Amino acid sequence: MAHPVQVQAEILELTPVGAHHRLVLRAPGVADRFRPGHFAALAVGGPESAVLLRRSFSIHRADPAADTVSLVVGGDAPGARELLACRVGDSVDLVAPLGTAFPLPVGPLTALLVAGGARSAPLFALAELIKEQGGSVGFILGAAGADRLFGVDQAQQLTPDVLVTTDDGSTGIKGQVTLPLAEALKAISAEAVYACGPVPMLRAVSGIATDEGVRSFCSVEQDLACGVGLCLACVLPVVGEDGVSRFVRSCVEGPCFDGSRVRWSDIGTVPPDLYGAEAMGAR
Repeated sequence: MAHPVQVQAEILELTPVGAHHRLVLRAPGVADRFRPGHFAALAVGGPESAVLLRRSFSIHRADPAADTVSLVVGGDAPGARELLACRVGDSVDLVAPLGTAFPLPVGPLTALLVAGGARSAPLFALAELIKEQGGSVGFILGAAGADRLFGVDQAQQLTPDVLVTTDDGSTGIKGQVTLPLAEALKAISAEAVYACGPVPMLRAVSGIATDEGVRSFCSVEQDLACGVGLCLACVLPVVGEDGVSRFVRSCVEGPCFDGSRVRWSDIGTVPPDLYGAEAMGAR
């Protein structure tokens, strides 16, 4: 679990990258605490804004020497309009790093990293860490169209094993990231899959990984309203180490989970066998 700090972060860069924007912030004390998979929660729009809740974004990069962190903001992300109205030199109230990072084994690991659009942001720091430990990586990066991809050039700098998919076929393989997934796992003899994206994609990735005998770790996108576990808006059913299913908070126990333990088909419901379901009135 992260140990976050709250700072007034100065905007150093806000530049377009395809359909997205890269936001670089000077945020003292954050980068030293960052691990791949952590996220940041930003107060957007200023004190007069109608946007009351913080907006959460995965941390893309962190530089302890420069005291900076970078985020990738999609144009359709909640709070994006307010953030993109900011200028270099403005400040934004930031709480980070938050959440539980991706788990990593000790020693070398061969991993396939899978994501859609700007949700690929946390995977590049993860890939560098895996390689630093003597491991190797491959990527499948997808999006609706070519302009919505993020990080293909970064992935290609890390490994020759990069596949690109687009729903409209504007570049790479036409289809979703799950289309070449099984073959890609075999091609690099992957021992684990790390995935970031919407729940339907994560459900499919986790299922294919399980069928192939490969572990999956998924960064789950839920509505991270408070970011610190108080509002319980981001709960989802997860099977614990003891075999008991419980609601857990994506913003604290997650957003990174063992994909085989998330009850994907039950998200948004109260399963009758969930611990405490009877007290919640489930029938």
